[in-house]
Amino acid sequence: MSTFAGLQVAASGLAAARAGMTVTGQNIANETTPGYTRQRIDQTSVAAPGTVAAWGSGLGVGGGVTVTGIARLGDEVLDARVRDALSASGFWSTRAAAAGSAEAVLAEPTKDGLAANLNRFWAGWSDLANTPEPAAAQVVLTNATVLAAQISSGYDSVVGQWTDLRAQIDRQVADVNATAAQVATLNGQIRTALQSGRSANELIDQRNTLAQQLSTVVGATGRLEDDGTMTLRLDGNALVAGDASRTLAVTGPRELTDPARITVSWTDRPDVAVAITGGSVGGALSVLAPASEGGTLAAVADAYNAVATALAAAVNDIHRSGQTATGAAGGDFFSVDATGPASRGLRVVPTGLDQLALAAPGAGALDTSIADRISVLGSSSTGPSATWSSFVTGFGVAVGGDVQRADTADRSAIAAISGQQSQASVDGDEETINLLKYQTAYQAAARVLTAVDEALDLLINRVGLVGR
Repeated sequence: MSTFAGLQVAASGLAAARAGMTVTGQNIANETTPGYTRQRIDQTSVAAPGTVAAWGSGLGVGGGVTVTGIARLGDEVLDARVRDALSASGFWSTRAAAAGSAEAVLAEPTKDGLAANLNRFWAGWSDLANTPEPAAAQVVLTNATVLAAQISSGYDSVVGQWTDLRAQIDRQVADVNATAAQVATLNGQIRTALQSGRSANELIDQRNTLAQQLSTVVGATGRLEDDGTMTLRLDGNALVAGDASRTLAVTGPRELTDPARITVSWTDRPDVAVAITGGSVGGALSVLAPASEGGTLAAVADAYNAVATALAAAVNDIHRSGQTATGAAGGDFFSVDATGPASRGLRVVPTGLDQLALAAPGAGALDTSIADRISVLGSSSTGPSATWSSFVTGFGVAVGGDVQRADTADRSAIAAISGQQSQASVDGDEETINLLKYQTAYQAAARVLTAVDEALDLLINRVGLVGR
């Protein structure tokens, strides 16, 4: 063994301890950095140099320690679990938020809801049947006008929500394209770093953060490849592969009245639709789907149109069968513009008591049986109120289901993130202990170096001085 071998052993200990302190300092510096994963040095002992000789070479001591790399203490299984959980959470949270906003527009069951205004409308007819006076007639006409305006306003609110959510999809898909390009760039940098023997831990952290964003928005799934790159897929096809990425495009209607379905496809293959069933974009697409395919907002809009049509048909059928105080045949009470949605085209035709057909033909000018028949439509099992109540009940159940699924998905995402962070996050106390450990190791290696230096000084400078 070389006389100077002890210096090399001590120096390797100094280098390893210094590297440990540096990595620990990096962890402490990034304790609050989003997406950062703690790191540790990998070190191994250096074996004694081998010699070939006819006789034994005596005692063989190892050559110290060497740092073989800087390990990133993340877990790909936990990372994949987080991406899956975020995909489900993004989907159901978007559905629940949209359904909740639509339910708020309905305002049921409150005094401001459509059901309450329908009841006031029917009650006005009952009062008019009991007291056929101008004041009671004006109440009926006012209630009818308010009712028509509320139906139109509710429909317009749903249309506005649909339009806003449609624009949101455009923005999100544009962000997805930009994020996918960033992931592809990071893939190339990571592959180059790993092939050249450099650490790519910080680049991997950045890539994982972006991959989680893509999972939250479009439900992308990821897989690590042998060269260190990550492949992200949508509907089984690669969104990012190596250092290349593809882009998405959104096509389809921009108006709720258009019965077509919004489609997301590959920009280079516009004829190939991408089935996005996860993430906030997937949730938004399901909300914006036609009513026949379970679209939440289209179903609410159809319900407003249905109640407007049913209201006009039921009231007009009875009102046309009566006659006014002057003996004229009753006409339509409501008119519906056939050129657009019934909700927007509902209007009140009469303007005063003289245009209301309250009496049955031949029953006399004081008869109000027609008004009485209209008033009982409110309790009919097939009337407009029943139609609306049936929809509100079913919609409330559906909204409750979406909210419950969103809560479950959120809890699963929180649990997945907590599991990931328990493995990857920086613990200040733990890093302080590690820092003391490496500091002590550095001091001990420095003491070894000093001891070997003193021994060599004695050997070199003092041996042979006796007798001079």
